[in-house]
Amino acid sequence: MKRPTGTPKRTGRSPVADKRTAPAEPKSPVRRHKAPVRRGNVVVRTIAGTVGLIWRIVWGSMWRLAMVMALIIGGATAYFYAGLPEPQALFDARARGSVTMLDADGKVFAWRGETYGAVTSDKIAPVLKEAVISTEDRRFYRHFGVSPRGIASAIKINLAEGRGPLEGNGGSTITQQVAKLLCLGETFDPIRWKNEAEFEQDCRGGGIWRKIKEVPFAFALEAKYSKDEILSIYMNRSYMGGGSRGFEAASQRYFNKHASEVNAAESAMLAGLLQAPSYFAPTANLQRSRERANVVLGLMGEEGYLTPDEVAQARANPASLSQAAEARAGGYFADWVMESGPGFLTSETTEDVTIRTTFDPRIQTAAERALKRIFDEKVSDNSKAEAAVVVMSADGAVRAIIGGRDSIVNGAFNRAVQAKRQTGSSFKPFVYAAALEAGYGPGDRIEDGPLTIRIPGGRPWSPQNYTRRYYGNVTLTTALKQSLNTATIRLQETVGRDAVRRIAHDFGIVSNLTTSPSLGLGASEATLMELTGAYAGIRNGGTSVAPYGLIELRIAGDDQPLMGQSGGMGARVISQRAAGQLIYMMQQVIDSGTGTRAKMGTRPVAGKTGTTSSYRDAWFVGFSEQYVVGVWMGYDDNTPLKGVTGGGLPAEIWQAVMTDIHEGLPELPLSTVSPDGSGILLSNDGAPRVVTSGSADDPLAAALAGAVNSANPAGGAPTQVTAPQTPGDSSTASSDDALSRALNGILGGN
Repeated sequence: MKRPTGTPKRTGRSPVADKRTAPAEPKSPVRRHKAPVRRGNVVVRTIAGTVGLIWRIVWGSMWRLAMVMALIIGGATAYFYAGLPEPQALFDARARGSVTMLDADGKVFAWRGETYGAVTSDKIAPVLKEAVISTEDRRFYRHFGVSPRGIASAIKINLAEGRGPLEGNGGSTITQQVAKLLCLGETFDPIRWKNEAEFEQDCRGGGIWRKIKEVPFAFALEAKYSKDEILSIYMNRSYMGGGSRGFEAASQRYFNKHASEVNAAESAMLAGLLQAPSYFAPTANLQRSRERANVVLGLMGEEGYLTPDEVAQARANPASLSQAAEARAGGYFADWVMESGPGFLTSETTEDVTIRTTFDPRIQTAAERALKRIFDEKVSDNSKAEAAVVVMSADGAVRAIIGGRDSIVNGAFNRAVQAKRQTGSSFKPFVYAAALEAGYGPGDRIEDGPLTIRIPGGRPWSPQNYTRRYYGNVTLTTALKQSLNTATIRLQETVGRDAVRRIAHDFGIVSNLTTSPSLGLGASEATLMELTGAYAGIRNGGTSVAPYGLIELRIAGDDQPLMGQSGGMGARVISQRAAGQLIYMMQQVIDSGTGTRAKMGTRPVAGKTGTTSSYRDAWFVGFSEQYVVGVWMGYDDNTPLKGVTGGGLPAEIWQAVMTDIHEGLPELPLSTVSPDGSGILLSNDGAPRVVTSGSADDPLAAALAGAVNSANPAGGAPTQVTAPQTPGDSSTASSDDALSRALNGILGGN
């Protein structure tokens, strides 16, 4: 075989070179990475991915939203914080002031408006603060204004009781309740709101938005004030029932003591009012208030503020009302004073006002007791008949008012001063007063017989007596004591209706008086207060009086009173002689006339019955030396009384009231004129005095009386001076006799 020639063609490495170099390291085998094994299916992977994505979105949104909310709440808190004043400026929540009324002895008996007394938490009894915290917010000192645990608990309770989560219990802390009391910083706007009550109702309302706003406001309160300052605001602004705002006013109202002096039982009762002030008010229902207080005492025991023995002791000795709060007397009287005074100082006052009055709680209680006794004994249980009573002194100072059978009321219809009713025969004394002033005497005679009066433009009018009988020629005394209609109208027509109208008006019957002949039978309307005041004018000797209850009004903190007495004695209406004669005649009404049921044993009293047509109204008005009392009875809807006349139940009520209010008082004689007209016997001061037939204000009469009385030792038989007689049927001395006229004209007498 032929050998290859020439240079060999290199392909690859030279074998020589390969030999000269170190042997190459063997090549490492190529490693191939395996793909990861995928577990699960596509559905699982999709769900997991979706959840992860949602979580990342939610988490990102949550912290961003939380940051935004924190900024909003922080901004709102800062805004509210900037508008909060000093805590003392938030204590008084009232837009108007209060009226505190004092009786004749200077003791509080009634309040109107919302009474208020500022007090800081350090001046409040510790047990009272503990009662409030136990009841309203047991974690008060441990939260920052809002209690999530309390809200969650409230939602749970609401849902368990079938209500919405935010209906009913709200889980509000005391701080949140203060936010509500402050209306979240809003103030009353009279243009936007009809009244303050509507404004406060809106403030107390619920709703999501208002509750959301409460949170930053509560935080602002916590940042601005200390816990005790927040508690002070709460305990001063809260309404506590009975017209009291704040715990100091409530403590004074119910217990007549300061909030720093209350014990555990009283503290529990006050704290219990916060849930429903009007419902749990002890003046509304003392037993219900005590039951609520027992619940509060239990809560105080659970919180460790009271030991079991202290809880048991407080429950065994429950809180009792003060005498004034328990009596609850004088509601009608207080309403009358508020209505009779100027509105800007009473019902619309923006200041705290104190009014000293003529009110006598002893007389009020006695009158109420007597009225109830008569109705319990003499009136059926289902009767809707009403009654009213007024008690006053002869100078017009009103001592008691009963405006209806339900005496424990405020703001109710007051029949004693608001109801105008026909007066019936109780008007007749003014007819006889006109006759006596004109010169007639108690022994003068008048015909009691059929009578017809022709009225221009109308039908003839023929009055009749109650008995449908006629008694012929009778004295004026008999005509009045038997309440004879025809004799009275005949006398009226003789002396003139204008004279009767003038005397009735001057004595205080300010209501519109008719000009018809029926005037003398009480066809006109008047209030019981008017009629009783007019009788007081007769009792005091013929001088008019203006009934009054206000003695003095002053603004709290002022040394000088702003108002003084607004009524009392007025001008003379009839002579003292005529008044004394009329009093004598009215005594006979009770001694042997239509008012015998009003007798008071040996005590001298005088009065007059009154019954209107169809028996719609029955009256009895009369007086002793000490008091004047008027009684009215009837139905509000004018339903006729069945078998009731002024000489029946009203006279019995009058007698019962007079008997109770005169307990312990001496039996004093009335100032009367002897029926023969020989002189006036005055016994107001216990020493008999005498005047002539002229006016009691006549200078000559006064001089003569002084001389006679100085000649007559005290305690001796009263001397009578016979005055000149006037010709005619009258057997009495006339105040218009020639001698009296001449002397009065010379000396300037009336």
